[in-house]
Amino acid sequence: MASAAATELSHLLPSLSRSPRISRLAPPHPENSHRTLVSFSSSIRAPTGDLVCTRNGRGPVVVAAGTKHLMGSLTKTEGMRFAVVVSRFNEVVTSLLLEGALETFRRYSVTEENITVVKVPGSFEIPVVAQQLGRSGDFHAVLCIGAVIRGDTTHYDAVANSAASGVLSAGLNSGVPCIFGVLTCDDMDQAINRAGGKSGNKGAEAALTAIEMASLFRDHLK
Repeated sequence: MASAAATELSHLLPSLSRSPRISRLAPPHPENSHRTLVSFSSSIRAPTGDLVCTRNGRGPVVVAAGTKHLMGSLTKTEGMRFAVVVSRFNEVVTSLLLEGALETFRRYSVTEENITVVKVPGSFEIPVVAQQLGRSGDFHAVLCIGAVIRGDTTHYDAVANSAASGVLSAGLNSGVPCIFGVLTCDDMDQAINRAGGKSGNKGAEAALTAIEMASLFRDHLK
Protein backbone atom coordinates (compact mmCIF):
# COMPACT_ATOMS: atom_id res chain seq x y z
CA MET A 1 0.00 0.00 0.00
CA ALA A 2 2.77 2.46 0.96
CA SER A 3 4.77 1.72 -2.19
CA ALA A 4 1.70 2.23 -4.37
CA ALA A 5 0.96 5.60 -2.73
CA ALA A 6 4.54 6.72 -3.20
CA THR A 7 4.44 5.73 -6.86
CA GLU A 8 1.22 7.69 -7.40
CA LEU A 9 2.68 10.79 -5.64
CA SER A 10 5.80 10.67 -7.79
CA HIS A 11 3.58 10.89 -10.90
CA LEU A 12 1.67 13.88 -9.50
CA LEU A 13 4.69 16.09 -8.57
CA PRO A 14 5.89 16.81 -12.11
CA SER A 15 2.39 17.86 -13.17
CA LEU A 16 2.07 20.20 -10.17
CA SER A 17 5.38 21.90 -10.99
CA ARG A 18 4.06 22.57 -14.52
CA SER A 19 0.70 23.92 -13.30
CA PRO A 20 -0.04 27.51 -14.39
CA ARG A 21 -1.54 28.23 -10.94
CA ILE A 22 1.98 28.19 -9.41
CA SER A 23 3.36 31.72 -10.09
CA ARG A 24 6.98 32.66 -10.01
CA LEU A 25 8.45 36.11 -9.45
CA ALA A 26 9.84 37.49 -12.64
CA PRO A 27 13.32 39.00 -12.47
CA PRO A 28 13.35 42.82 -12.41
CA HIS A 29 13.23 44.40 -15.81
CA PRO A 30 16.42 46.28 -16.66
CA GLU A 31 14.40 49.41 -17.38
CA ASN A 32 12.81 49.29 -13.90
CA SER A 33 16.02 48.73 -11.93
CA HIS A 34 16.93 52.44 -11.94
CA ARG A 35 13.43 53.92 -11.86
CA THR A 36 12.53 56.18 -8.89
CA LEU A 37 9.13 55.22 -7.56
CA VAL A 38 8.65 58.12 -5.10
CA SER A 39 10.46 61.45 -5.03
CA PHE A 40 10.13 64.29 -2.55
CA SER A 41 12.79 66.51 -4.06
CA SER A 42 10.25 68.79 -5.71
CA SER A 43 8.89 69.88 -2.32
CA ILE A 44 12.30 70.92 -0.95
CA ARG A 45 13.76 73.97 -2.63
CA ALA A 46 16.80 75.96 -1.64
CA PRO A 47 16.36 79.71 -1.27
CA THR A 48 16.98 81.50 -4.53
CA GLY A 49 18.61 84.56 -2.94
CA ASP A 50 21.88 84.87 -1.10
CA LEU A 51 22.06 84.57 2.67
CA VAL A 52 23.45 87.35 4.81
CA CYS A 53 24.66 86.99 8.41
CA THR A 54 24.04 89.99 10.64
CA ARG A 55 24.04 90.66 14.38
CA ASN A 56 21.64 92.38 16.77
CA GLY A 57 23.95 92.40 19.80
CA ARG A 58 22.80 89.04 21.17
CA GLY A 59 24.00 86.71 18.42
CA PRO A 60 24.22 86.11 14.67
CA VAL A 61 21.01 86.12 12.64
CA VAL A 62 20.84 84.67 9.14
CA VAL A 63 18.42 86.40 6.76
CA ALA A 64 17.74 86.26 3.03
CA ALA A 65 19.37 89.06 1.04
CA GLY A 66 16.95 91.43 -0.66
CA THR A 67 14.35 91.21 2.14
CA LYS A 68 14.15 94.16 4.54
CA HIS A 69 14.54 93.05 8.15
CA LEU A 70 14.11 95.50 11.04
CA MET A 71 15.75 94.65 14.34
CA GLY A 72 16.63 96.54 17.49
CA SER A 73 20.24 96.86 18.59
CA LEU A 74 21.77 96.39 22.03
CA THR A 75 24.85 98.43 21.23
CA LYS A 76 23.38 101.75 20.05
CA THR A 77 22.17 103.05 23.41
CA GLU A 78 23.56 106.60 23.25
CA GLY A 79 20.88 109.10 24.21
CA MET A 80 18.32 106.47 25.17
CA ARG A 81 16.15 107.23 28.19
CA PHE A 82 14.39 104.60 30.28
CA ALA A 83 11.81 104.61 33.06
CA VAL A 84 11.60 101.74 35.53
CA VAL A 85 8.35 101.26 37.47
CA VAL A 86 8.94 99.05 40.52
CA SER A 87 6.46 97.54 42.94
CA ARG A 88 7.36 97.86 46.64
CA PHE A 89 5.26 94.80 47.52
CA ASN A 90 7.49 91.74 47.94
CA GLU A 91 10.40 94.18 48.01
CA VAL A 92 12.87 91.46 48.96
CA VAL A 93 12.34 90.18 45.42
CA THR A 94 11.69 93.37 43.47
CA SER A 95 14.82 95.06 44.85
CA LEU A 96 16.92 92.24 43.39
CA LEU A 97 15.11 92.51 40.05
CA LEU A 98 15.72 96.28 40.02
CA GLU A 99 19.39 95.76 40.82
CA GLY A 100 19.73 93.33 37.92
CA ALA A 101 18.00 95.75 35.53
CA LEU A 102 20.16 98.73 36.54
CA GLU A 103 23.34 96.69 36.26
CA THR A 104 22.33 95.61 32.75
CA PHE A 105 21.64 99.20 31.72
CA ARG A 106 25.09 100.21 32.96
CA ARG A 107 26.74 97.31 31.17
CA TYR A 108 25.18 98.43 27.90
CA SER A 109 26.31 102.04 28.36
CA VAL A 110 23.01 103.58 29.43
CA THR A 111 23.98 106.50 31.67
CA GLU A 112 22.44 106.91 35.11
CA GLU A 113 20.99 110.32 34.30
CA ASN A 114 18.95 108.67 31.55
CA ILE A 115 17.28 106.22 33.95
CA THR A 116 14.29 107.22 36.10
CA VAL A 117 13.03 104.82 38.78
CA VAL A 118 9.42 105.19 39.98
CA LYS A 119 8.21 103.10 42.93
CA VAL A 120 4.55 102.15 43.38
CA PRO A 121 2.74 100.24 46.17
CA GLY A 122 2.11 97.01 44.26
CA SER A 123 2.02 95.32 40.86
CA PHE A 124 -1.62 96.33 40.37
CA GLU A 125 -0.58 100.00 40.29
CA ILE A 126 2.22 99.51 37.72
CA PRO A 127 0.19 99.82 34.46
CA VAL A 128 -1.38 103.23 35.04
CA VAL A 129 2.00 104.74 35.96
CA ALA A 130 3.70 103.05 33.01
CA GLN A 131 1.11 104.47 30.63
CA GLN A 132 1.55 107.99 32.01
CA LEU A 133 5.33 107.75 31.69
CA GLY A 134 5.02 106.48 28.14
CA ARG A 135 2.71 109.31 27.15
CA SER A 136 5.06 111.92 28.62
CA GLY A 137 7.38 111.56 25.63
CA ASP A 138 10.42 111.57 27.91
CA PHE A 139 11.33 107.89 27.57
CA HIS A 140 12.16 105.43 24.83
CA ALA A 141 10.87 102.47 26.87
CA VAL A 142 9.28 101.75 30.24
CA LEU A 143 10.38 98.70 32.24
CA CYS A 144 7.79 97.31 34.67
CA ILE A 145 9.08 95.28 37.63
CA GLY A 146 7.05 93.46 40.27
CA ALA A 147 6.50 90.14 42.00
CA VAL A 148 3.15 88.43 42.54
CA ILE A 149 3.26 85.26 44.64
CA ARG A 150 0.36 82.82 44.86
CA GLY A 151 -1.50 82.64 48.17
CA ASP A 152 -4.51 80.80 49.53
CA THR A 153 -7.09 82.95 47.73
CA THR A 154 -7.83 84.00 44.15
CA HIS A 155 -6.29 87.43 44.77
CA TYR A 156 -3.13 86.21 43.01
CA ASP A 157 -4.99 85.54 39.76
CA ALA A 158 -6.69 88.92 39.78
CA VAL A 159 -3.45 90.85 40.36
CA ALA A 160 -1.33 88.79 37.96
CA ASN A 161 -3.85 89.01 35.12
CA SER A 162 -4.47 92.71 35.68
CA ALA A 163 -0.76 93.49 35.74
CA ALA A 164 -0.09 91.58 32.52
CA SER A 165 -3.00 93.00 30.56
CA GLY A 166 -2.44 96.45 32.03
CA VAL A 167 1.21 96.65 30.97
CA LEU A 168 0.22 95.53 27.48
CA SER A 169 -2.48 98.20 27.30
CA ALA A 170 -0.03 100.83 28.57
CA GLY A 171 2.29 100.12 25.67
CA LEU A 172 -0.50 100.10 23.11
CA ASN A 173 -2.09 103.30 24.39
CA SER A 174 1.13 105.27 24.79
CA GLY A 175 2.96 104.05 21.69
CA VAL A 176 6.06 103.42 23.81
CA PRO A 177 7.35 99.89 24.57
CA CYS A 178 6.27 98.86 28.08
CA ILE A 179 8.21 95.76 29.10
CA PHE A 180 6.60 93.17 31.39
CA GLY A 181 9.07 92.25 34.11
CA VAL A 182 6.57 91.12 36.75
CA LEU A 183 7.25 87.71 38.26
CA THR A 184 4.21 85.47 38.82
CA CYS A 185 5.34 82.60 41.04
CA ASP A 186 3.81 79.85 43.13
CA ASP A 187 6.05 80.52 46.16
CA MET A 188 8.87 82.69 47.44
CA ASP A 189 11.55 80.17 46.49
CA GLN A 190 10.55 80.38 42.83
CA ALA A 191 10.66 84.17 43.00
CA ILE A 192 14.12 84.28 44.60
CA ASN A 193 15.45 81.82 42.03
CA ARG A 194 14.31 84.20 39.27
CA ALA A 195 15.69 87.29 40.97
CA GLY A 196 19.35 86.38 40.74
CA GLY A 197 19.23 82.74 41.81
CA LYS A 198 19.78 79.60 39.76
CA SER A 199 17.19 80.68 37.17
CA GLY A 200 18.95 83.97 36.47
CA ASN A 201 17.70 87.50 37.00
CA LYS A 202 14.50 88.31 35.12
CA GLY A 203 15.01 92.00 35.81
CA ALA A 204 18.25 91.89 33.82
CA GLU A 205 16.52 90.01 31.01
CA ALA A 206 13.70 92.57 30.92
CA ALA A 207 16.25 95.40 30.71
CA LEU A 208 17.78 93.77 27.62
CA THR A 209 14.34 93.57 26.06
CA ALA A 210 13.74 97.24 26.89
CA ILE A 211 16.98 98.28 25.16
CA GLU A 212 16.25 96.25 22.05
CA MET A 213 12.66 97.48 21.76
CA ALA A 214 13.71 101.10 22.37
CA SER A 215 16.24 100.79 19.57
CA LEU A 216 13.69 99.20 17.25
CA PHE A 217 11.18 102.02 17.80
CA ARG A 218 13.71 104.87 17.71
CA ASP A 219 15.75 103.71 14.73
CA HIS A 220 13.15 101.96 12.56
CA LEU A 221 9.54 102.54 13.56
CA LYS A 222 9.29 106.28 14.10
